[in-house]
Amino acid sequence: MATASAIAYNIYGTKATEYVRIARGRKLIQIYTDGSCLGNPGPGGWGAVIIEDGRKRTLSGADESTTNNRMEMLAVIQGLAAVPEAEQVTVFSDSRYVVNTMTRGWNRKSNVDLWDRLDAEVAAHRVEWRWVRGHDGNPGNEEADSLATAAAKGDANPSQPRLSHVDDTGKAGMVDVGDKATTVREATAKGTVLMRAETFALIKANAVKKGDVLGVARVAGIMGAKNTSQLIPLCHPLPLDKVSVDFELDSEANSVNITATARTTAKTGVEMEALTAVSVAALTIYDMCKSADRAMRIDVIRLVSKSGGRSGDITLE
Repeated sequence: MATASAIAYNIYGTKATEYVRIARGRKLIQIYTDGSCLGNPGPGGWGAVIIEDGRKRTLSGADESTTNNRMEMLAVIQGLAAVPEAEQVTVFSDSRYVVNTMTRGWNRKSNVDLWDRLDAEVAAHRVEWRWVRGHDGNPGNEEADSLATAAAKGDANPSQPRLSHVDDTGKAGMVDVGDKATTVREATAKGTVLMRAETFALIKANAVKKGDVLGVARVAGIMGAKNTSQLIPLCHPLPLDKVSVDFELDSEANSVNITATARTTAKTGVEMEALTAVSVAALTIYDMCKSADRAMRIDVIRLVSKSGGRSGDITLE
């Protein structure tokens, strides 16, 4: 039986047949993690190399003011969050602080917020811990170290895919969400249509020749959300639980402010559906009023909040 160290090296190209024998047909996930800090405290970065069924991917991130221990912890947290739950995962780290705290009960007086997050991720997986000596030639650890150092310095990492829809060869494709959990996800987007005072008055009085501008725009926005995967090439088709499109008339700015919320129970987020609803509603307002106002402007379409999924709740406004 090969040792853990041998398994690590097999993943990077040596004795591939032995690696397959060790896997024995089950999912094999290994995560190599490292943290870096320039000053401690100071600018920091973390890196994680994930090997899943023989396929490698990398993650990294940075913090403007942090410590080395926090970056070591965050590397493990983010690595575990990026792999399927309830699977056997071996974590390789050169941080005695992380490994011994998790396996030997070292004191947790500091970084309590990250220990709570790490405990939650560990509870969702079956984790085996492996301490490795830093800068000792272990290829997984060396790559994680390079990722963390580059992130701390603010350097671009050419080996790390920056776009989820682009693979290692630069080809675009639909993201595989098969391993993600099905959860309730919601997103809200907003946008504005600016116009002349006369046009605004027509909309407010429901006197536009083409008909009920806001009523038609509401239906158009909902239809747009339902057809997002037909409009945006790499979007997943989602079963929408709810789509709402609401309007606020701003007489001071002579504008129609649009808010759209979309909700789904699915494996991927619903941000694009909310943004599409706002966009199509705004275009419908423009279309119905353009004969009266060629100077109308669609402005500031943006995501304002999302919830659900691994990235958690995000509020931008």
